[in-house]
Amino acid sequence: MATKKDEKKVVKKTTSKKTPVKASKASNKKIEKKAVVKKEVKKVVKKVTKTTAKSPIIASKGKQRKIRIEDKFAGTQYHLGVGKRKTAIALVRMHEKGKGEIFVNNHKFEDYFFGNLIENALQPLQLTGKETEFNISIKVMGGGVSSQAEAIRHGIARALVLFDSELRGVLKKAGLLTRDARVKERKKPGLKRARRAPQWKKR
Repeated sequence: MATKKDEKKVVKKTTSKKTPVKASKASNKKIEKKAVVKKEVKKVVKKVTKTTAKSPIIASKGKQRKIRIEDKFAGTQYHLGVGKRKTAIALVRMHEKGKGEIFVNNHKFEDYFFGNLIENALQPLQLTGKETEFNISIKVMGGGVSSQAEAIRHGIARALVLFDSELRGVLKKAGLLTRDARVKERKKPGLKRARRAPQWKKR
C-alpha cells in the first residue's frame, strides 16, 4: 500500500522537472546584440586604460585629476630636480644645450606665471648665470600659484647641483637648497583660526 508520504514524493518529482522552453527569434537577437555591445565596451575600456596608464596623477586640494603632460624636449639628456613648498610639488627636468625655453604643465612659463613669481622661480638660474644654457620642462601639482613658483625654484636649484656640484656653495648661501617646511597651522577647537580667539564680550 502506498502511503501519503510516497504520494507527495511522486508529485514533487513530476512537478520539479522543468519543461524546455523554446527561445523566440526576437530573444535570440537581443542576446546577440548584448554580446556585441559588451565586446565594444571592452575595446573602449582597453583603449582608455592604455592612454591613461602613462599619465601621472596630479592631486589638487583633495581631488585627483589625471593630466597627461608631454615633455617638450624629450630625447635629450636632462637633470631631474624635485622641489617642494607647502603642498606644491615640482618635477623639474633641465635639458642640456638648450636655448632658455621653459614650459610648465604644457604651457609657456610667461603664460603660467606673472609678475614677481617669474623672477622668484628663476632665481637660481639668475644667480648662477645659466639662464640660456638649458631648456626646462616642469610638472607642478598641488598648492597655489606662489607655492608652485617656490617649489619650482627649489627644484631648479637641486637640478643645478646635479649638473655642477661647484654651484652648491652659491645656492646654499642664498638659501635656495633648503626645503621651506612652513605650512599653515591647523585650526583649533573653540578658536576662529589656529590662534585667533573669538572676541570677548563683557555685557
